[in-house]
Amino acid sequence: MDIKQLRYFIALAEELQVTSAAHRLHMSQPPLSQQLKLMEEELGVSLFLRSGRHLELTAPGRTLYEHALTITRLLEEAKEEVRESGLGVRGKLSIGINTLSDERLPGVLSAFRMLYPKVTFKIQQNETITLTRLIKDKALDLAIVRLPINLEEFDHVILGAEPLFFVTGAGSENEELEAITYDYIAAHPLVLPSTEGLGLYHLILDQFHSRGLSPSIIGECSDIGMLVELVASGFGASILPRTSVNRYQNHRIRVFPIEGPDVTSSSAIIWLKQHYLSKAAQKLIELIADRPIT
Repeated sequence: MDIKQLRYFIALAEELQVTSAAHRLHMSQPPLSQQLKLMEEELGVSLFLRSGRHLELTAPGRTLYEHALTITRLLEEAKEEVRESGLGVRGKLSIGINTLSDERLPGVLSAFRMLYPKVTFKIQQNETITLTRLIKDKALDLAIVRLPINLEEFDHVILGAEPLFFVTGAGSENEELEAITYDYIAAHPLVLPSTEGLGLYHLILDQFHSRGLSPSIIGECSDIGMLVELVASGFGASILPRTSVNRYQNHRIRVFPIEGPDVTSSSAIIWLKQHYLSKAAQKLIELIADRPIT
């Protein structure tokens, strides 16, 4: 078997249909079927069970799939490392963020550009669930997301935790209060930060439910800038992590610490497991992870 056949096999193992795999590989079905037949003849085992057009991996097929992933990944890593050893740290980094992403990123990117001026960036803002899909599709190298999310398919570095704050419009009746309880917050109409797949929304709800409280939620907003404007206009109050509070502190809002056991919101930088990470991406992860939260 050669590396091309292994790539064919990976596509078949992941699509589980010759038609879909051929489309993914930009080739016709007969040559792909012939390559599968040659692999099975060489190995002396069946790699798939056929049921109409559907394929199912056999036990030998699953074993080959794991080895094929490792071999192709190592080959890509070798090619990239050889290329980078001759050219230095360069290339384009594709980074995903959401509106709750870590506030250190702009400063880190400025520092990174001073160290590695031959690296360019593509920065894309989207909802958390979309960012994770783009990483799995290899359209993004890295993404900074707000936890908790399912990290099973990703490697990650936790970037630290930060407290949550109760946020109201500047003209609210809370002027003299120094700290707020969840019992107090539950009586206020709330607009909560919410993007599809974003764990922060559920983290906030858990704080109420664990206390036997039912919050008055009048809305959700995935754009934190718009959410802050809604709060500033008196539309409702909200609960936000310190990153957002710091970013929008001049937007006619008042910010109050929340009493009780500390509840924190963490962010993480994530990338696809078993996928080569360029030297540029590695250096960026190191730089942002080493910068403390202020």
